[in-house]
Amino acid sequence: MLLVIDVGNTNITVGLFDSEALCGTFRLTTKQTCTSDEYGFYLKTLMREKFDFLTPIDGCIISSVVPNVMHSLTSAVIKYFNIRPIIVGPGLKTGIHIKIDNPKELGADKIVDAVAAHEIYGGNLIVIDFGTATTYDLVGEDGTFHTGVIQPGIAISAHALSEKAAKLPNIELRKPKTIISRHTVEAMQAGVIYGYIGSCKYIIEKIKEESGLDDIKVVATGGLGKIIADELPEINYYDETLILKGLQILYAKNK
Repeated sequence: MLLVIDVGNTNITVGLFDSEALCGTFRLTTKQTCTSDEYGFYLKTLMREKFDFLTPIDGCIISSVVPNVMHSLTSAVIKYFNIRPIIVGPGLKTGIHIKIDNPKELGADKIVDAVAAHEIYGGNLIVIDFGTATTYDLVGEDGTFHTGVIQPGIAISAHALSEKAAKLPNIELRKPKTIISRHTVEAMQAGVIYGYIGSCKYIIEKIKEESGLDDIKVVATGGLGKIIADELPEINYYDETLILKGLQILYAKNK
């Protein structure tokens, strides 16, 4: 069994693979104050409850955009699973050729998403990750990676309204039936969701226009991405577990 862990700014997503089959996933809140014993306890307990498994863990791979949690999390995997995890970073075999000014600036999550999209879907790609921030990255058919656009995530956009405008409440992120709204909450939902659909459509069109590449497929992922993907025919594939599949692919390339 392979344990894959993606550390994002909001959540830590954990998956368990049996060969290439994803058995299941669960999430933890990203907390920078957890000790290795706390992470070990959470991982062991949730895996026992979620998977009810007795098979030992043979390997582990971690990607992270939150450096401050890595010492405790890595120590937890070593102490509680007796495995030294592979960490996504420089020196790892990816099959992706990074063509940006400073590759060290590139987040591990973007690399893993690009690897998965390139391996699974092939061709020229725009990879969109709807996370805390929403990122749009261009990957060529030969695996050349060109980072594209970073915009505030959907939840950040909604939070900014309630945080900066005293009379506006926190809202549930869902698409109202019509953009012409009857009350404040629906008006906010319409502005955030319909506005995001419009900006996403425009960004995709501009990347395609400026790239000069033909037959570009668009692959989207991220927890909130399905709301947008369902409304945009420009998005060819929505793959909620893309980054976990990418971690499994990277582990197979580097074990």
